[in-house]
Parts: sequence; C-alpha cells; structure tokens
Amino acid sequence: MSGVDVITFGCRLNTYESEVMKAQAEKAGLNNAILINTCAVTGEAVRQARQAIRRARRDNPHARIIVTGCAAQTEKETFAEMAEVDAVLGNEEKLASASYRSLPDFGVSTEEKLRVNDIMSVKATAPQMVRHIDGHVRAFIQVQNGCDHRCTFCIIPYGRGNSRSVPMGAVVDQARKLADSGYREIVLTGVDATSYGGDLPGAPTLGLLAKTLLKQLPDISRLRLSSIDSIEADAHLMDLIADEPRFMPHLHLSLQHGDDMILKRMKRRHSRADALRFIEDVRRLRPEMSFGADMIAGFPTETEEMFGNAVRLAEEAGIAHLHVFPYSPRPGTPAARMPQLDRSLVKDRAARLRATGHRLHQSHLDGMVGTRQWLLVENNGLAHTENFALVAAPGLRPGELVPATITGHNGKHLDMQLTAAAAA
Repeated sequence: MSGVDVITFGCRLNTYESEVMKAQAEKAGLNNAILINTCAVTGEAVRQARQAIRRARRDNPHARIIVTGCAAQTEKETFAEMAEVDAVLGNEEKLASASYRSLPDFGVSTEEKLRVNDIMSVKATAPQMVRHIDGHVRAFIQVQNGCDHRCTFCIIPYGRGNSRSVPMGAVVDQARKLADSGYREIVLTGVDATSYGGDLPGAPTLGLLAKTLLKQLPDISRLRLSSIDSIEADAHLMDLIADEPRFMPHLHLSLQHGDDMILKRMKRRHSRADALRFIEDVRRLRPEMSFGADMIAGFPTETEEMFGNAVRLAEEAGIAHLHVFPYSPRPGTPAARMPQLDRSLVKDRAARLRATGHRLHQSHLDGMVGTRQWLLVENNGLAHTENFALVAAPGLRPGELVPATITGHNGKHLDMQLTAAAAA
C-alpha cells in the first residue's frame, strides 16, 4: 500500500476526527501507514479493534500501524504490547501533525511506542476544519469534546477528558465554509453536545449555537444534532424545534434505561418521567419528530421487572431508531464493581430489547407510507428523509435534495416515487 488509510470505530465524532487525523498525517509526510481510530464504549468494541489491527498487519506486513482513539487512551498498554502495533497516540495527540512527524522507529519497546498524555489536563478544544468526509454527503462539525458527568457504566470521560467547547465564532466560520462548498446538511456533534458552552464566556447553549448558525447562514438547508441528553435541552433548542423548518425533526436521545432505580445506579440525571415528558413536549411542538435512543440491557442488578420498564419506555415513547447495547463492564468504572448478571442473560435481554426496537421501527415505517418527504440523496443509492428514515433512491445524484412520495417499505428502508417536479 501507499499513502495513509484510516480504520474508524465508534461514534460520529470519531468519523469526523478520522478525517482530521488523515489530513494531519499526510501534512506530516507520513506514508505507507494505517491509522486505527478505536472506540472504548464496550468490551466488544475493543475486541473488534484488536482484531482489525491483526488483520491490517497480515494484509500489510510493511505498513506502519498507528493506534489511537478512546480505547488507546484508556488502555494504552493493551495496544502497545501488541507486536503488530508500531505506535499508540492519545486522543489529543492524534489531531496534531507533529505527532506523526515524531513517530518511533519500527521494533521499539512497548514504552517507546506510547505517545499518550493525560487527557484530563486538556482544557480547550481547538476548531478543526474538515471540508469533506469520505462516503458522506452530510457535513459534520465538532462543537464540543469530553464530558463532566460520571455515569457509572461509562469509560468515555477517561478517554475524552472533561467537557470543553469550540467557540461559537469558529463553529460559524466552519459551517460557512462547508455551506460554500455545497453541503446542504450540517450535523453538530460532540461527546456531550448539550453541555456545549458552559466553559465559554457568556455560557452560550447548544440551542443558541444552532439558532445562530441558521440565522447567519441561509444557505444551510438542513441542520441536525448528532445526539443529546434531554435533561440539558435549553429554551433555544425548544424554540428551534417549534419554529424552524430547517432544523430537522429527528433527535437521538441518551436514555440508557427506563427504570428509575437502574437510572439512579447508572448515575443518570433524568428519571423515566423526565424522559417521557420531554418526548411529549417535543411532539406537541413538532408532531412529525422522530426519536432514536441508546439503551443498555443487562445492567448490574437489573431484575426482570426493571428490564420490563426499559422495554415499556421504548414502547411508550415510540422510539423509531433504538440502539441497544448489551451491558459490558469497563474496568475502572463503578458499575464494573456491582453484582453482575450472567452473560447469557445479558445477551438474551439485549436480543429482546432489539426485537422491540425492530417492531417499533416497522411501525414507524408503516406510518410514513403515503407521506410527502424531502430527501437528501446519499451514496449507494440511498437517501434520508427529514426525520432520518432511510429511503431507496436509485439513480439520483448524491447531495441532491428532492421531493418524493413514500410508496411503501421493505422493512429496512422506504420506497418512494419522485414528484412530477423532481422527475422533470
């Protein structure tokens, strides 16, 4: 191989940062290298990263393999001890071209491979300009990094550090450049995006940032948020939901569970009632709003009744896009020291919760048949509606915005017919 290849695991923020990494590595003159941007959310994510490293070495025996990301930050020795790995960079180091200019030579010791500093010492997040993300027609902008909360199951603050925000002016400048480059949809992303602004002068909120972007940049056709914590939703965000058609009617929520006792043991800041109230309030303002959510099955001490409350929350909330994680103990977190459930029970509950999610998704698709939708055409013959449903759109040019009528679905994606104006 030649050049720089990147293998990415995990969240949208990692996808965004992988583009930054590639640009910085190429700027540093790196060649014949594979950058592996890892995720630490679950033990399975770490296992998959290790598997990808071994596969990359088998397929590219002479390439440099550089491992970074959240798992590299939290388990640096795990990766440095792998014979296949040439260097390990921390989450801060991976974004700087200097890191790629000062890589160790081949065959060095475990200690010499490590380029991982204390992430908790990082106090600011510098704006990073990404003009293009391979495979995406939507543009991502990182507005925040890190997290000040300490949910008992979560290792991510130890991989990302404390919450820090990109100044609003820098975000607006990035969005303007992306809009000028032809992007019709922009997605604001972060580790805990709804905590945006708390560390900035005047403490602007995520909702105010989104309002400002849409006011100053009329060429942005569509604006999305990657994920939010509903308990942090501010009045500006609720205004956007109610009054701004360019703010897309889809929110992905960090719910995690539907039982109050488990939520307390997770050290979440919302209750079951809080979550349902937020969803009800949003739907009253924007009836077409769809919701995604992250939920964990098999958390320590979870009884069958508690699990049932999680299932019922998903049903009562009508979650259209349910992301289910079987609980995975992460070393160093409080939940890892709690009484654990049998792994077979965890897997069984995760499968049952996924089945609920599948049924809710089918219901969501059923409800969209016959509606008129504006579609953003993506790659591989697919498109997304405003409320983030996937649509088959063969033969259309990626990046187009087209009106269509939804005619049916196959259980995975919607089928459509272009309106006469679009077909012409």
